[in-house]
Amino acid sequence: MHGMPRRRAEFPSWREVDTVDRKIGFLSFGWFSNAHGSRVRNGADVVRDTIDAAVAAEQAGMDGAWIRVHHFEQTISSPFPMLAAMGQATERVELGTGVINMRYENPLYMAEAAATADLVSQGRLQLGVSRGSPEPAADGPGTFGYPLPEGMSPAEDAAQRIVRFREAISGAGIAESGRGAHGLGGRLAIQPQSPGLSDRIWYGAGGNDSARRVGELGMHLMSSTLVLEATGEPLGVVQSRQIEIFRDAWRDAGHAGEPRVSVSRSIMPLVDDETRAMFAGMVEKDKFGGNKD
Repeated sequence: MHGMPRRRAEFPSWREVDTVDRKIGFLSFGWFSNAHGSRVRNGADVVRDTIDAAVAAEQAGMDGAWIRVHHFEQTISSPFPMLAAMGQATERVELGTGVINMRYENPLYMAEAAATADLVSQGRLQLGVSRGSPEPAADGPGTFGYPLPEGMSPAEDAAQRIVRFREAISGAGIAESGRGAHGLGGRLAIQPQSPGLSDRIWYGAGGNDSARRVGELGMHLMSSTLVLEATGEPLGVVQSRQIEIFRDAWRDAGHAGEPRVSVSRSIMPLVDDETRAMFAGMVEKDKFGGNKD
């Protein structure tokens, strides 16, 4: 989406006739390159372009502006300053992440940053988290100061950090009060708190087992295009099965409210000679199960 011409969009009438509450948004990689012809050449360009994209999405009638978070790549890597800036520049669209690799995060610092960004946007954050996907660094979390504990898998490490993060944003007492607590007593919660944020946490699931676990834990499901059950079936079939497992687990666990699910498809808008020259060669690379998405 970055560097693409901004155009207002007229959406079809399914909003009026469909009984399912569907929302449409974009998920941006926030990629930049100094290659010849690139409009988004550096980090400053991608920051401004991402904020502009959120504004354009809102003006076009879309429902969400989501950003991908990767480290050690020429992409967006620090989500909360971006989300706060996008929240300040917009009024209505949901703002999300797809996804934050929790193995890079201090859960309590993240809880403070997330609550702050959510307050700026007046409660529009939808935070997607997970254990992450393949990345260029051999041990990125370890380089960040979070080496994998002995005997623990990356999934277990991420799961522990997610539990701690969810406790913190739910207002649980985290730290014992000390002499500087001014008589507050008891255990201290992180500040600020943003009411309702704990109900807007999503997990990027790559398989049926993780989808089931997400439902049991009461988080919303981001059905990834990086699926473990690559059976040769079309992606829609694989995702539909995953979503059914998630919803059954949510219901069986007795969680209140309605579980939400997101699915994504890659769209390469070739609108003129310049975008055709820059991106047409990528279209054939984005296939799954024989279907082009």
